[in-house]
Amino acid sequence: MSGRATYSHARGVWLDPDTGEEREQLQLMRQMAGKQVVLLGETHNVAEIHRWQLHVAAFLQAHRQRIAMGFEMFPRRLQPVLDAWVDGQLDTQAFLEKTEWQKVWGFPPELYLPLFHFCRQQKVPMIALNCYRELVTRVGKEGWEAIPEEERDGLTPSAPATDAYRDYLTGLMIANGRSPAMGVDGGISDRFLRAQQTWDRAFACNIAHALAAPGFASDPPLIIGIIGRGHLEYGHGTPHQLHDLGIKDIAVLLPTESDRHDAQDIAGIGDAIFRIDVPEPHVEMAQRRQKPESGTREET
Repeated sequence: MSGRATYSHARGVWLDPDTGEEREQLQLMRQMAGKQVVLLGETHNVAEIHRWQLHVAAFLQAHRQRIAMGFEMFPRRLQPVLDAWVDGQLDTQAFLEKTEWQKVWGFPPELYLPLFHFCRQQKVPMIALNCYRELVTRVGKEGWEAIPEEERDGLTPSAPATDAYRDYLTGLMIANGRSPAMGVDGGISDRFLRAQQTWDRAFACNIAHALAAPGFASDPPLIIGIIGRGHLEYGHGTPHQLHDLGIKDIAVLLPTESDRHDAQDIAGIGDAIFRIDVPEPHVEMAQRRQKPESGTREET
């Protein structure tokens, strides 16, 4: 009996996850630069992934000068601080303080600072993609309809989750040992799913807001999203919500450190995957007294 098909993956190479064929980088970047939105998945505490994101952003800017970068790390209320940073009004320490970095995100800023300085040096607009943490918690506990309209942080209701997304999240939580997220039937709880979808919808809505903003609407830039991969894989999460908002010319690019893939496992995971260097030891999240406004999941 033959085993499942596998694809080998050389370091520093892009792979088509549906066919296992290598993608030539220059051709791929040209193709990606023509999209409305390119989403770069990450595991938050892996420095090598953030280096990869920076390299991809630079490649894309070389093919399409007008770009903007959206970041899961910042709630929408902090957009004025991001604008001031890109405009050169803040030094690094002031930027980290005004964005409440340790409270809002908590991972060592050194992981992300090269991306932030790229935006500042190249005058690339930064977009705050997240919502405020309390909204996620309330939607999880009470449901969307219980939230008054003026307290929805500019979000619209999430498109219904597919059964495939529920199954995907169940597998992810089991793999990560996140039993508190599980329901009595062995799958993820409705509460967890509603919370996850609030993040998914926030990222999608804030990308949509940016594309429709007065400064962008007539000549929209390519939006590059820096988002946890659990919100992006297999067309679930934020891609699903973007489609619901009418934004369909999108792509998902993902990193991997694996030299071999199960063909069935990676089919449909994204538009292309890149094999990075073997990551250095993962960086532990900085200690803090307060919970972050966004997720602290390694994969999501």
